[in-house]
Amino acid sequence: MNENDDYSGRLRAFGVIVVLVIAVLIGRAAYLQVYEGDYFAQLADGNRIRIIPSMAPRGTFYDRNGEVLVTNRPGFTVSLLPLSKPSPEVIQRVSDLVKVPVEEINKKIAAHSGFDPIRVKQDVTPDIVDIVEEHKDEYPGVVIEVQPIRNYILKQMGAHIFGYVSEINDAELEKKKDEGYKSGDIIGKFGLEKIYDKELRGTNGGEQVEVDVSGKPVQIIGRKDPEAGLDMQLTIDKNLQEAAEKAVDDQLAQIHANAAAAVVMNPQTGEILAMVSRPAFDPNLFAHGISSKDWNVLNNNPYHPMDNKAISGEYPPGSTFKIVTGTAALTEGVVSPSEKILDTGHHWIIPKGNSEGEALGWINFEEALAHSDNVYFYEMGNRLGIDRLEKYGRMFGLGKRTGIDLPYEADGLVANKEYKKKWFDDGEWYLSETFDAAIGQGFNLVTPLQACMVMSEIAADGKRYKPHLVSALKYPDGTLAESFEPVVLSQLDTTPDIIHLIQQGLRGVTQYGTAASAFRGFPIQIAGKTGTAENSQGRDHGWFVAYGPFDNPNVCVAVIVENGGFGAQSAVPIGRKILEAAFGLNQPQADDTQTKNKAKN
Repeated sequence: MNENDDYSGRLRAFGVIVVLVIAVLIGRAAYLQVYEGDYFAQLADGNRIRIIPSMAPRGTFYDRNGEVLVTNRPGFTVSLLPLSKPSPEVIQRVSDLVKVPVEEINKKIAAHSGFDPIRVKQDVTPDIVDIVEEHKDEYPGVVIEVQPIRNYILKQMGAHIFGYVSEINDAELEKKKDEGYKSGDIIGKFGLEKIYDKELRGTNGGEQVEVDVSGKPVQIIGRKDPEAGLDMQLTIDKNLQEAAEKAVDDQLAQIHANAAAAVVMNPQTGEILAMVSRPAFDPNLFAHGISSKDWNVLNNNPYHPMDNKAISGEYPPGSTFKIVTGTAALTEGVVSPSEKILDTGHHWIIPKGNSEGEALGWINFEEALAHSDNVYFYEMGNRLGIDRLEKYGRMFGLGKRTGIDLPYEADGLVANKEYKKKWFDDGEWYLSETFDAAIGQGFNLVTPLQACMVMSEIAADGKRYKPHLVSALKYPDGTLAESFEPVVLSQLDTTPDIIHLIQQGLRGVTQYGTAASAFRGFPIQIAGKTGTAENSQGRDHGWFVAYGPFDNPNVCVAVIVENGGFGAQSAVPIGRKILEAAFGLNQPQADDTQTKNKAKN
């Protein structure tokens, strides 16, 4: 074979390869244009179309009678479209306009991912909206979103129940990102808003927006409406809540005290009818982003307005604990109802006695409970011992959370030997500490909700219901999504006749005992118990727990006034006003028929 033939063969082979390559390219081009044309058209559209989410309104709160408690209102948010990082000049203009530091805006941009707008400032005023809309060329990539803003129409009223919402922070986002939460989301931070956040938040909608090369919106191509979250019907009675808050505020002003809490519950269901904690706060401050000034005012308040003292405040129960001690003494048979014990003002073993050395002479169980006699109940502690006192405290549900549907509930503490061994160098238990425990002092700690729970168990003949604040979740059209029925947690392990004896003693408190003067002339029979809790940090705390009507209880109240002194003087007036409101006695037009109907229902 000569060189020309060899060259011709290689040329033909190269030509075949070129033809094959061209054929493949033509075939690939045809495939992309014919079969994948729609796909790449969508990709091209993606370069000019963005999804702007539309936030779903949170569910509305209603009271037990259908009164609106918490709702939403429209608000304007200044946001950045995340097409490309805005220029430093644009960021500076936005910063100057909405008074958000450049550093904070850059931090939001750096932390952002996805195509959701970067929300710089919520709930801006209409003049800012006008500036952005009228000077779009100066604010490329800046949009105004219309978002629902949480509206706590009652201001401070019910704040510790409802809670508040605010923008999700980095720590929360890290925990919740797998649940669909994103940067910039508004979430519940406290109260019912936090516990039921998933149910309340709804499903966001959005708009397909065409933008030009500079990122400015050109036109809206499509829209999906957001779906509102579930509405909540609460067990709260708005009118009773208002009356309870006013009763607390008026009494604090009168006695020059600063902090208190009150709980009102139906002992037959566990429904919370009202809950108050003082001092309080306005949750609207958080809904649109709280300022440093407002936050410092709240954070530096020595009486901690952000704490829900009704469920997180832990106090010695004082003489309200005598309900537990009395139940234990009668059930264990260490005393009979008719046995009389001599009260000389001080106990004969350890010189602990009554307030101001008062001596009541020979008294039986019912009289001792009605008059809150320390000497009698010191002796009950002496006969029972600390282990049996602990057993009955836990039987009543003390020393652990009640399970109410609110965050940050405290456990409280039942005095016991193991606690002292764990936390004190001197782990030995002394009789004087048993005496203290028997009258609700020493290591014992309860929350106001727990104190109300103990009283409710006596009112409900030994049944303990789980406290709850939500009776139903409903769709926006009013149809039922979920209902919450009463839940019985336990039954006191004692006999009906012993519970009856406790009830009689508690009725004596308001008839001839420590609260008799405050309830003189009250048209409905009330069972109650006053208490004064020693406070090493200052003046004693005042307690009052009560239920009524006596024969068919449907209202139970617990009140504590921090540094209020004797419960009969500080807490009882609040309790009486709450009971008046619960039974309609605070209405000038309420006649006898209305009063009787209220008492029955």
